[in-house]
Amino acid sequence: MSCAETNSAPATAGGMLDRALVGAFLANVPDFVHFKDREGRFIAVSASKVRRNGLRHESEILGRTDFDFFSEKDARKAKEDEEEVMRSGSPMVDKLEHVKWTDGRETWALINKMPLRDETGAIIGTFGITKDVTESKKMEIALEKSRRELIDASRLAGMAEVATGVLHNVGNVLNSLNVSTTVITAGLRQAKTESLAKAAELLRENRSDLGSYLTRDPKGKLLPEFIDSLARHFTETRAGLLQESESLQRNVDHIKEIVSMQQTYATMVGVVEALDPAVLMEDAARMNSAALVRHDVRVVRDFDPVPPVAAEKAKVLQILVNLIRNAKYAADEGGRADKIVSLRIKAGKTGRILLIVEDNGSGIPAENLTRIFNHGFTTKATGHGFGLHSSANAAKEMKGSLSVHSEGSGRGATFTLELPAALPDGSAVLPA
Repeated sequence: MSCAETNSAPATAGGMLDRALVGAFLANVPDFVHFKDREGRFIAVSASKVRRNGLRHESEILGRTDFDFFSEKDARKAKEDEEEVMRSGSPMVDKLEHVKWTDGRETWALINKMPLRDETGAIIGTFGITKDVTESKKMEIALEKSRRELIDASRLAGMAEVATGVLHNVGNVLNSLNVSTTVITAGLRQAKTESLAKAAELLRENRSDLGSYLTRDPKGKLLPEFIDSLARHFTETRAGLLQESESLQRNVDHIKEIVSMQQTYATMVGVVEALDPAVLMEDAARMNSAALVRHDVRVVRDFDPVPPVAAEKAKVLQILVNLIRNAKYAADEGGRADKIVSLRIKAGKTGRILLIVEDNGSGIPAENLTRIFNHGFTTKATGHGFGLHSSANAAKEMKGSLSVHSEGSGRGATFTLELPAALPDGSAVLPA
């Protein structure tokens, strides 16, 4: 056997082995492999690629292009990517693509494309490996949808909590209205109008000799003093009724203010603007004022001069109303004679403003501090655990945060709402 013959045998065997390895690879690789010429025509594909394209045999795909299987837009984008790979000689790695097929399917895939070279190193086309990630992408989309729905549900629950708080405070004011109307009704019923009518009747009966009647008749002698007592009675009754009427008007105005404020905030959903922290805190306090007065909780204010915050009015109201309402409950349940809720405003780190609600009430056990903002966590028998959770979410959505501190049971609690300061154009100062 000649040397040439000896050398040719291994080469032939090697070529056969290469073809066998490539064939085995293309027949069994689970990902989708393709080889294309410079015109984008398929020259070799894996069996998985044939099946992915809805075909039965490799011969049905060879010589065809992506334009035969994908939408015009997606096929053109794939062609542009391949032309860039051939022009630059650099691979395209792990590109996520959403593809619409001509048969109506939609898939997601991680695409890898590389230049295909001949034995001289010249680029003669491209080859690539595609990994289908459709199911994981669908799961990701479903999870994101569920997350958004949960956030929306929490926000709605938080808004419902604010509405519940508004109704609760309106209910407290209505109780005062009921008391005032009862007092006014009782005062009118007890007014001695019949006695005045009887006195007037006696005067009419004796008008022909009124002087003699008032000075000599036993009943007539008592009439001036009786009229004087009626005058004092009517004066006192009038003063009491006027006082109750003024209280009635104040409470009606209070209800109108609460409802008007709620309507104003409700119409500002989604609008970020420069807001005065003191005005926000006072509005939230007014929304809770009836309940605070009813439970004999004293409100202490300590507002430092600070810049406006960039936030949404409705969301800040949702948070502060909830915090003040909770602080009122905590102060009332604490059992102290001096029930106090402190409202403070101060500057935080650069570009941050702190709105603080503090109470001297029942406090929070250490084991609850890490769970207090969790969805569904509550220590109230009738609570649902949405209030603080939705408040924390609302703060985060405004590029802020909501935190809590307590030394433990019976030692009060401090909730701090941190919000970004507003730039001159009303936008937020983002933290570094």
